[in-house]
Amino acid sequence: MFTGIITDLGEITSVTPTAQGQLHRLRIACRYDQATIADGASIACNGVCLTVVQSGMDQDRTWFDVDAAAETLRLTTAKGWGKGTRLNLERALKIGDEIGGHIVAGHVDGIATIITRDDLPDMARFELHAPRDLAKFIAAKGSVVLDGASLTVNTAVDDVFSVLIIPHTLHVTTLSDWRVGSEVNLEIDLMARYAARLIEMK
Repeated sequence: MFTGIITDLGEITSVTPTAQGQLHRLRIACRYDQATIADGASIACNGVCLTVVQSGMDQDRTWFDVDAAAETLRLTTAKGWGKGTRLNLERALKIGDEIGGHIVAGHVDGIATIITRDDLPDMARFELHAPRDLAKFIAAKGSVVLDGASLTVNTAVDDVFSVLIIPHTLHVTTLSDWRVGSEVNLEIDLMARYAARLIEMK
């Protein structure tokens, strides 16, 4: 589990396709202490929960390897990641950690597309198009995860919703790179998902 609070920016240093293109081995450089990264640990990469298969040091920089399987490549923006791609990173939640965002599973539901970007003084407002089957779970003042970042929804009309990004978030995440047409990983709020399921079962 995660909270959607980005703790580092990683950079992909290599992508190695394996298993007839059904699996990509990614090496990601970061600033985490390598001694704290155990094989089998979960790290959210742009909102995708991936399992560390090995880690090490390259000069003074930590790296870790993860495998992106066919389902991940199909459902997330990982299919377009390459050498040099920057990623929002978050370590798995530990008991006792502060929950600064909201409870996040790291299971991407689909891909949202940026349709407008308005640059305001020190801030940016984005409108996004959500897949129609996911839009019903997105509500104004509710929570949503975009590329791993926990954000508050400002408006939600049909399958279009907006978010306002504060200066700190723009500075410490890749959200400042978003442009019209950018595709971002979308995870809906777990509470909304379960509430909808309960209603269906009545």
